Amino acid sequence: MTASTMTRRPARRPGRPVVLLRPVPGGSAVHDLWAGTKLIVVFGISVLLTFYPGWVSIGLVAALVLAAARIAHIPWGALPSVPRWLWILLAFGAITAALAGGDPVIHLGASGIGLGGLLYFLRITALSIVLLGLGAMVSWTTNVAEIAPAVATLGRPLRWLRIPVDEWAVVLALALRAFPMLVDEFQVLYAARRLRPRQIPRTRRARRRRWALELIDLFATAITVTLRRADEMGDAITVRGGAGQISAAPSRPKLADWLALSISLAVCVAAIAVELMFGG
Repeated sequence: MTASTMTRRPARRPGRPVVLLRPVPGGSAVHDLWAGTKLIVVFGISVLLTFYPGWVSIGLVAALVLAAARIAHIPWGALPSVPRWLWILLAFGAITAALAGGDPVIHLGASGIGLGGLLYFLRITALSIVLLGLGAMVSWTTNVAEIAPAVATLGRPLRWLRIPVDEWAVVLALALRAFPMLVDEFQVLYAARRLRPRQIPRTRRARRRRWALELIDLFATAITVTLRRADEMGDAITVRGGAGQISAAPSRPKLADWLALSISLAVCVAAIAVELMFGG
């Protein structure tokens, strides 16, 4: 390969990674909402889309998510890059769904083409995108430390049934806090593995053996890193007063939270009314 060929080849831009459980910097009305309000909205919309997964419900929820993203000043850079294999998978799914036919049918001369399967696939895809966007909005506008007190407050009525709500909230908070750290650690391990000099095995059996040994090394290293992180987190929790302090922070809704809940309830009621009137 000549130097001129190397200069003409464009550099491949790295894709934007998926950023979860890390709020977008800045402040807005959505950022200031109580974490319990966001959880209630997500739960209510999930129930709505479970029983009424029509185009009207999906459209109204999508409009609500886009409006919240605009208010929260979520940049386009926060959206992850869609890999090429996912586009290919979606295209393959759309083609196979279109082969199923069904109503409505478009007549082209003497033949008819059923679009029922394709429309059903598009609706399921749009529903998945809306739910992912709803979860991403909560992740981008909520601090992880606020989720455990909100869960403890929302689950307070369950304490009459002697359900360990506080313990569940602590476990949830620790899992949410540990997930980003472990993802970073695994990315560092994967990058270090790629930098290691490797000998190219000559036989297929040697290649399988090498992959098996590397997989065992990665698993062992990942377990070691996870245990080290757990030990450090345990020491930090002990210094700060124990695990009970995680869910003991004051957490209450405010006037803006009631307004957000009212808007979400109005969207759900409107979606149900339209679906019952015109959805059939």
